[in-house]
Amino acid sequence: MAYNIIHIFEMRYLIIGLGIYGENLARDLADMGHEVIGADIKQTHVEAVKDYISTVYIIDSTEESALSVLPLDNVDLVIVAIGENFGASIRTVALLKKAGVKHIFARAIDKLHESILESFEIDRILTPEQRAAADLTHEMELGADIESLSVDADNVVVKFKAPQFLLGLRYAEIDFQARYDLEFVAATRPLMRRNVLGIERPAQELLDLAADDSITVAENDVLTVFGTRKRLQRFLEGKS
Repeated sequence: MAYNIIHIFEMRYLIIGLGIYGENLARDLADMGHEVIGADIKQTHVEAVKDYISTVYIIDSTEESALSVLPLDNVDLVIVAIGENFGASIRTVALLKKAGVKHIFARAIDKLHESILESFEIDRILTPEQRAAADLTHEMELGADIESLSVDADNVVVKFKAPQFLLGLRYAEIDFQARYDLEFVAATRPLMRRNVLGIERPAQELLDLAADDSITVAENDVLTVFGTRKRLQRFLEGKS
């Protein structure tokens, strides 16, 4: 079956800190088609990711002279993913601000770290551990194999594999609002995609449902919807 897809605009990222979090972030961004440059002080971290991203540097980002070798003026966003070394994270962000980097995301490992980063007025502070714990709690509450993002105390955005009771139906005929009191956000379909280095890995493509109302729900489609936890629970149980 033919279906339309939407391609996301490609960007150029620099990730400083290639531990578990930084490595996975780098791989995922590369798989999405973005150009990723990495930097880390540890040889083992560099070796783990060098075949998946375009360029990688072994440097100590807390040294101003070392940081200057990075293409800071030629990337769209710098992400400081350092987590285990509190001091290295803070100093790296300070040096990036001194160098005039306009767009910075930085990872915070605790509230104190977060408070200090706030003083630098960077674009975004990432708290993956806290967010993961909160999302897992809500996913366990819903009792389904889903990914979730809390909006407030009552509402959540969830992403999950298409349930059996929707398979074969045209997306255009499923009225999520009227029948389930939910807002349908998007649907994606799995495929194999090559990243900028030509490495093929599983990925998801966004279905362009507005352009083709004949697209039906397939077994491995992934749906994203928004609503209250109570309404989502009923929907996942197959109840209207």
